[in-house]
Amino acid sequence: MIKTLAALAAYLVSSHAPAATIQAVISPTAVVVHADGKDLLHTIAGKPVLYCGLDAFLAWSARLIGASIEPGAEAGPVVQIGGKALPISVLFAREGWLRPAVLTEAAQEALAERRGGWACAPKTEPFAQMGQRVDPKITAGIAMNESAYRGRPWPWTLNVAGRGMFFATREEAYMAINRLLASQRCDFDVGLMQVNWCYHGKRFTSPWEALAPATNIRVAEDILTENLRRSGSTMKAVAWYHSANPERGDPYFARFMNNVAKFR
Repeated sequence: MIKTLAALAAYLVSSHAPAATIQAVISPTAVVVHADGKDLLHTIAGKPVLYCGLDAFLAWSARLIGASIEPGAEAGPVVQIGGKALPISVLFAREGWLRPAVLTEAAQEALAERRGGWACAPKTEPFAQMGQRVDPKITAGIAMNESAYRGRPWPWTLNVAGRGMFFATREEAYMAINRLLASQRCDFDVGLMQVNWCYHGKRFTSPWEALAPATNIRVAEDILTENLRRSGSTMKAVAWYHSANPERGDPYFARFMNNVAKFR
């Protein structure tokens, strides 16, 4: 018999309760906890990310069956997995199966790296989720010009004096930026939207923030908005993102249009 969330909360905070375990995972927003011989339903705030289907999530979450779960603070109950404790809501968001109400940096990274359910989302989805003012097809089309890796924009990308560099993690890209800055260099582009550090580094509070997918996209939106204001033309706003010189900007815009034509 499945009890209410209130019953589960009361049980988890009881200091005399034996260890509770995850009995079943129903979806990214609902798990069944076995405690004191009873099955109790726990709901998780946020939106399920099921672009790859529920079965894909259930196959991934099978590893959680039988895991210990304990009361947590604001982030909710904490699951014990692999010897580590993590709020279950944070785990689901970090692995790309849950879209929290507020996109934390961990959730942004999952979205940008296309982990979990985000892997099957349209290429425009990260830009729709993290952008604010520009049509996501425009920012996604530019990102495909700027940071495409294996057919998708990659957030941990640098371009140093024309040489593209793709890193496995944000930490690795951050260390590379710090090495460049230590060498008094600014001739490099950063992140999903490849924002140039010489021209636009002051728009960020730090190199680490420059790599944050949502911040990187929003700075690119600022640049595009300024280009549109100056030129009065959407075509020029996109072309000028690369160069105001037509010999460079026009081919860039043609590649952008080819990218946009492939979006669904």
